[in-house]
Amino acid sequence: MKNQYPIVYNIAVIGGSTADIKYREISLEVGQMLAERHATVICGGMTGVMEWVAQGVSEAGGTIIGILPGYSTTSGNRFLTFRLPTGIGYARNFLIIRAADAVIAIDGATGTMSEAAFALTEGKSVIVIGDLGIDHTKKDDGIMFHADSAKEAVDLALREAEKHRLNQEPPDMDS
Repeated sequence: MKNQYPIVYNIAVIGGSTADIKYREISLEVGQMLAERHATVICGGMTGVMEWVAQGVSEAGGTIIGILPGYSTTSGNRFLTFRLPTGIGYARNFLIIRAADAVIAIDGATGTMSEAAFALTEGKSVIVIGDLGIDHTKKDDGIMFHADSAKEAVDLALREAEKHRLNQEPPDMDS
């Protein structure tokens, strides 16, 4: 029997814990668009890009999951639908990526780069808005893309999430 439920993609949105006005607006728009397209959004649940994308998802009636660094179930930003405390600090970044079908990276620095590196290692596509200090000469090579707008990032993320689901194989944990 064919699955009668709609496919819901898990899209991680990663980015800096602080964000200037340009990236705040982009984050809010990305969150709204992902919610409107029925994606489940996963983030680190704290401030900056994470909070702005969570606000966008929340305002559009979507689901936003915060994978939190500490133990507290009351930490994280106020827009989260679900809070998952881990108590593992930055190591939670790997959980965020592992749960995602595709990743949108909005600006950020070393923490965001580490998450992007995890995603690439997992064979997941990363759509970058802004500058992570990553060379974009391999644009559109099937793993890393650069987007100039929230709409382009969301379109790419959902396309790549679909490809990931269709070709999903468990990662080789022996390497």
